[in-house]
Amino acid sequence: MSSRDNQRNRTTPDRSTSLSSLALLFLRLGTTAFGGPAAHIAMMEDEVVRRRTWMTRAEFLDLLGAANIIPGPNSTELAIHIGHRQRGWPGLLVAGSSFILPAVLIVIGFAWAYVRYGSLPQVAGVLYGVKPVIIAIVLQALWSLGRTAIKSKFLAVVGIFAVALTFLRIHELLVLFGGGLAAVLARTVARQIKSAKSLITAPILTMLFQTGAGGAASFGLLPLFLFFLKVGAILYGSGYVLLAFIRADLVERWHWLTETQLLDAIAVGQVTPGPVFTTATFVGYVLGGVRGAMVATLGIFLPAFFFVAVSGPLVPRIRRSPMAGAFLDGVNVAALALMLVVTYQLGRAALVDFTTLVLALISAFVLFRFRVNSAWLILVGAVVGWFLHSAAS
Repeated sequence: MSSRDNQRNRTTPDRSTSLSSLALLFLRLGTTAFGGPAAHIAMMEDEVVRRRTWMTRAEFLDLLGAANIIPGPNSTELAIHIGHRQRGWPGLLVAGSSFILPAVLIVIGFAWAYVRYGSLPQVAGVLYGVKPVIIAIVLQALWSLGRTAIKSKFLAVVGIFAVALTFLRIHELLVLFGGGLAAVLARTVARQIKSAKSLITAPILTMLFQTGAGGAASFGLLPLFLFFLKVGAILYGSGYVLLAFIRADLVERWHWLTETQLLDAIAVGQVTPGPVFTTATFVGYVLGGVRGAMVATLGIFLPAFFFVAVSGPLVPRIRRSPMAGAFLDGVNVAALALMLVVTYQLGRAALVDFTTLVLALISAFVLFRFRVNSAWLILVGAVVGWFLHSAAS
């Protein structure tokens, strides 16, 4: 068996990866990973698969699939999965915390300026140059991961259907589980199995935790923590789903936030690197200062560490089971389909003129041809965007 096969079938943490290496990598990613979960996943693939060869592309896809079928922020959970796979429990804590910490500190800085001056710092120029680069980074990752994930013509068809269903606004959880179940069904039919049980069902906990109508409530750190803990434990989907929860409870039900503050929270989530869920950090700071920011951050991210700790050891066992492995294959393809649709939507917002189109094309050429570190491209994009925006103003 080759070293590649040994790595592919590894079930125990790779102790050769130092905790300091994990910390430095995810601190840097947390500082430079603009563009939302799709971009974060692309940058992680570039670092841990292509540059450091900590795992194979197939193993990375399995961790991505596992992150997609549990609640919480997908890219953060993927970082935690990588840390757990490389160094067990210490790696889980170091990788996850390192990825979250830079974003938390940056968001607290934004929140401090917002509370003190009543407005957000101007970052339009930086985003103008960064967004096209992000599109190129995600496309490169989709190309690399897709070549590994699409193992058959049937899985290619599953991916096409997943893209179509996503464009039709079918909930992403249904798309993921539908892709997995379709792959299981295909394997079942191919092997002429007469009966099979599916042990994996879609969670429906959201309905159990929906809040009813009620009047305003006085602010407190404990209710704030419990609110974000609940959201982190049941939330599937993007940061926009998080904002729907915030609006329902903190704006409409408890009247802790105004609509304007909610819109500003959306802006902060878009312009800062790292996990989009650090929007909770901004909300916590606006409501309760530094203590509120820490309480909200802990509440929304704590379930992610728990879910990864529980599900992480199961991923190699799932892969060894023919039926469960087929399910994971389908989920992986569906997850890439979701990334593709998100990239298309981001592209429409990012490629707004000839300059941004050229930035995206040059970035894509450099990535595919020279395989440079994506963080450098983001830095260059930020400098170019800031310069052009300053020259125009």
